[in-house]
This record gives sequence, C-alpha cells and structure tokens, in this order.
Amino acid sequence: MSKTIFILLAVLALGSGNALAQAPKDDVFKGKLFAPNVILEQQDALDLTKEQYAEIRAAVVEVQTGVAEHEWDMREAYQALMAELDRKPIDSTAVMKHVQTALLAENQVKKKQVAMLVKLKNLLTAEQIDYLESVVAKK
Repeated sequence: MSKTIFILLAVLALGSGNALAQAPKDDVFKGKLFAPNVILEQQDALDLTKEQYAEIRAAVVEVQTGVAEHEWDMREAYQALMAELDRKPIDSTAVMKHVQTALLAENQVKKKQVAMLVKLKNLLTAEQIDYLESVVAKK
C-alpha cells in the first residue's frame, strides 16, 4: 500500500510543477489552446498589439497568484501524508484523506490553468490563431 502511495505522490509531484510558462509534455490541447510561452515566442509574427500583450501578461500573473495558494495546500497535504507514511502501522484512512486533499488542490490548479489558456485564445484574432495552429502542427 505505501509503495503505491509513494508512486502516486511521485507522479503527482512531477505533474504539479508550475506549467504556466511551458506547454505540458503530453499536450492534450495541442493545436486547440496555446501556452503563454508559445504565444510570446511568436509575438512578432503574430503582430500582437500592446493591448493583447498587456492582457496576456495580466492573465498569466492572475493565474500564478491563484495557483500559489493551491500549491501551498498541496505541499501541506504531501507533508502530512509523508508523516503519516512514517507511522507503524500506517493509518490508511488518514493517508487517503491527505491524498484527497492533494488531488483536490491539484485539480484547482489545472482548472485555473485551462481557464487562462481559454482566455488567452480568446484574446487572439482568427488570423493569429490560424498562424499558431500552423506553427504547433509543425512541432
């Protein structure tokens, strides 16, 4: 049981890093939504307006602020979980409570990130979206 929990935590910890500035390795939204770094790498070709740039920046800063609170919640849950795993015997109910808390926090982070990606796409013109889709398709 504890080995399974440890593996779960390792996977969650790897996936819970700050993914705001970079596209996920297995990008399920590839070609549909665009990470801020993809947009900014192409900002000259996209001919982003000052207003678009400012709104993109504001959206990223807003989500980073909102995500920070949930990342703290995840850390606290993981620390409590690790302490629980040191007990003999391990209280499986307590372990699962901490896992649930961590997963809920991670889910909130992902929701905020997706909401930001949708907002970023909505800031772009149809031509800018077409261009980004063509760039992403080449990768």
